[in-house]
Amino acid sequence: MPGCATGDSILAIAMTEPGAGSDLKNIRTSAVEKSDHYVVNGQKTFISNGQLANLIITAVKHDNGTMSLLMVEEGMKGFERGRRLEKIGLKAQDTSELYYNDVIVPKENLIGKQGQGFRYLMQKLATERLVLSIAAVEATALVQKITLQYIKERQAFGKKIGTFQNIKFKMAEMATELEMCRTFVDKVTLETIAGRSNTAEASMAKWYSTEMQKRHTDECLQFFGGYGYMMEYPIARAYLDARIQTIYAGTTEIMKEIIGRSLGL
Repeated sequence: MPGCATGDSILAIAMTEPGAGSDLKNIRTSAVEKSDHYVVNGQKTFISNGQLANLIITAVKHDNGTMSLLMVEEGMKGFERGRRLEKIGLKAQDTSELYYNDVIVPKENLIGKQGQGFRYLMQKLATERLVLSIAAVEATALVQKITLQYIKERQAFGKKIGTFQNIKFKMAEMATELEMCRTFVDKVTLETIAGRSNTAEASMAKWYSTEMQKRHTDECLQFFGGYGYMMEYPIARAYLDARIQTIYAGTTEIMKEIIGRSLGL
């Protein structure tokens, strides 16, 4: 862990598989227990940092159906990196396939207790979703900032386009929604810091902030006209980056399912 803190080691968390995403309990990567090690077989996909990581926290399933987390290290025999997947956005971060073929993982690489992996992941997913909510709020704020700069300078029909009522009203609506969302995300963040993490509220923050980011980025791109479709403009790249936000770390639909259950439905 000291290496992770200094940046000398790069981590990846390998949960998703070709046949298991939101339904994490259905993973098929197996870990067969031996005297002093586990033998791991399976495949992971959509793994962030998959090409760069030298420590990969891997979710595995045992014969009895329980799940554990094993630290797989770069260079272990049988561990292979697959393709670097070509994404439409988030180009700075690699997303990759990983393969495990009879990988021998020492028992000391078990994280926590055997069979408790699913519980550990569920405990921390709320925090991950909150982090993404904060990122969505700040990304939306940046999109609004660069859009304001543009509409204050761009002219059409002899006027700066920011003076047109349609654009002015839409910017006013988006500024209002952003501040309301930021207030809620800040509230959930403070509660989490105080040790009062709430899974349902983290899910509320995640789905709403990321859907807001997606909508606002689309609205703002429209104000740029044809320029907004050009990759040299930051708004175009922001548009592509925003699309994944409502998918990873729990889709919008899964977030609403969690919230619905919290309401007793």
